[in-house]
Amino acid sequence: MAASDRYPHTPDGRYFVVRGRLWRLSNPALDPADREWLVRELMAARRAVREARGGPEATQAARKQVHAAKVALGERGPVWWSDGAPDYNRHMVMNTPYADWYQSVGSFFHVVWVDHGPTQRQALIVRKR
Repeated sequence: MAASDRYPHTPDGRYFVVRGRLWRLSNPALDPADREWLVRELMAARRAVREARGGPEATQAARKQVHAAKVALGERGPVWWSDGAPDYNRHMVMNTPYADWYQSVGSFFHVVWVDHGPTQRQALIVRKR
């Protein structure tokens, strides 16, 4: 299942929504080869975080690599659009100008609750077929 099928994307193509939170998408103007290389770098950095096993210096260095890759992809740092619109990365969608849009996608997506024990539940937003 493609990410675009699991998580709704805002109409302007800037964010996707996971559990009601906006997450900035990569810069669509990136060259496909550059994007592919940066994604490989990001995945390697994420593996390095896992392999650091909590070692403070190794974990910090690996997290810096993750951050650098995300900035290069446009997912963090300065926004990649030029119309002056603010960045709502990591904001709850219902507290942003995207709230009305998000409510309208309810006819295309539905929430599935997954239980992870007696006190933990996770909301997954799934595209209706």
